[in-house]
Amino acid sequence: MAAPAAAAAPASTSTSTSTVKAPKLSVTVDKPTPYHFDLGLLLANDPNPLDISRSDPLQREADLAAVARDGAQSLINQLLTTCQISSTPHGVLLSLPPPQTALPREKPIPAPKAETKWSAFAKRRGIAPKTREQRRNLELDEKTGEFGRRWGYNGANKAGQDEPIIELNAAKEAARKEGTTVRGDKRREIREKVRRNDRRMRKNERNAESAKK
Repeated sequence: MAAPAAAAAPASTSTSTSTVKAPKLSVTVDKPTPYHFDLGLLLANDPNPLDISRSDPLQREADLAAVARDGAQSLINQLLTTCQISSTPHGVLLSLPPPQTALPREKPIPAPKAETKWSAFAKRRGIAPKTREQRRNLELDEKTGEFGRRWGYNGANKAGQDEPIIELNAAKEAARKEGTTVRGDKRREIREKVRRNDRRMRKNERNAESAKK
């Protein structure tokens, strides 16, 4: 059985629509006062007064777009005529000159730190600050071949505190203050260092505050 024939589609009437193309704008921009360029920042300053419509919003937008277009075209012309252009495997490379306009800082310049007693002493003696490697809280234990802490929890400065047998010095034991033990000497020494550092820190802070006044 033969399939039914498909109905013929009605002939479509093609209407010729004429598209209006926008006129090409000139690549040459003439202004009464020339632009000021900073090619390092891709900046073009237009010192000419704006001549835009203030009554018609649509015309005002068109006038602003024309001003922006002229500025962009002038910047492109200046780049292509003054900058060095070279060809690379990745494409054409245009080398920009160094920027000339000084951009403002986002934040104010940090105030110089007040000189502490230690910094003044180090300057007189020529003592340089420690490097990052010197400040690390790690050192190589030659006995175990592993890195361990210099101070803090399980630090090397606490070595010997938990030893079951400690060798005593007879002269030191005779001069020992009553109520103290050899096992507490190291802990007392560490606490005294902490208190001494705290006193120095507070003194430096007071000196810095008095220097500001």
